[in-house]
Amino acid sequence: MIERRHFSGGMKGKNLRYLNENPDGPVSLLRTGFLLLEHFSLPAFTQTLDTIVTTNLLRPGLFSSRTFGLNDGEVISDLGLVIRPDERLDASSIQALDLLVICGGYRTELKASEELIHLIKSAAAQGVALAGLWNGAWFLGKAGVLDGYRCAIHPEHRPALAEISKATQVSSEPYVIDRDRLTASSPSGAFHMALDWIKGLHGKALVEGIEDILAFEESRYRRIKPSENICVSAPLREVVKLMDANLEEPLELEQLAAYAGRSRRQLERLFKEQLGTTPQRYYLELRITEARRLLQHTELSQMEVLVACGFVSPSHFSKCYSAFFGYRPSKEKRLVK
Repeated sequence: MIERRHFSGGMKGKNLRYLNENPDGPVSLLRTGFLLLEHFSLPAFTQTLDTIVTTNLLRPGLFSSRTFGLNDGEVISDLGLVIRPDERLDASSIQALDLLVICGGYRTELKASEELIHLIKSAAAQGVALAGLWNGAWFLGKAGVLDGYRCAIHPEHRPALAEISKATQVSSEPYVIDRDRLTASSPSGAFHMALDWIKGLHGKALVEGIEDILAFEESRYRRIKPSENICVSAPLREVVKLMDANLEEPLELEQLAAYAGRSRRQLERLFKEQLGTTPQRYYLELRITEARRLLQHTELSQMEVLVACGFVSPSHFSKCYSAFFGYRPSKEKRLVK
């Protein structure tokens, strides 16, 4: 029986959707609601929602989501597309939420009814986390729930927010997460805001898995250098790049250390501190990850793949592959058309 191996932090996220791992203990459902204001930014809304939906693909049952309107009718987005929310926002729906996202847009009128102000205040009083997309922060500020918080809002609406909420620190950043307030000024900011929020709840590996699907979809077909998405020091980044460029004929640890101008022991310490593993283990995970990609998305034979990824024999390759993914490489699903 082959002993099962687990990817280290550096490579776990990229392989997360293929590992079929279940977290220990019961899953706590976090209930999210999106209030769609007239002319809301459809891209900002979908970036946030897509991130949540993709999270559930990797870890089912982490989030639920519903859309709300201020009335029972349809809402027109900034792109002219008509959306019918799931229900009207009211006091009872607030009680069933953990996060309420106010979805504004460039043409969303900065005007809040007494009912909306009351609902936002009620949500804050009940401990519901609050978020604002594009100019959504203005409505939070109008309700007085941004006092003492930092926030992000589209540049066109910063003066308006500063005028009505003087105790709020308005930032020029694309997104801000300050305790239980999440704000984003653009669709890109909304995407990264959602990722950062999920990372705080469920860890870095899950977020890397989400990014691998949403932000780097093309990497399934064309290699994206893994080092580009690794937050490590410059010397270690260069070593990872060198590993990535030498998968077919892996370099010895002494060669990698010499290239980095470090001793073997220093290099081992860098990997342990920044990637939580050894250089040899990371190199193997890099090679086995590339082997998985090649088997899924190219027409290369298993023998061609194992040679391209520096494995010495079919038996060694099969043993390593089975240890990480739980099945032999011959059982890998081919995704090429």
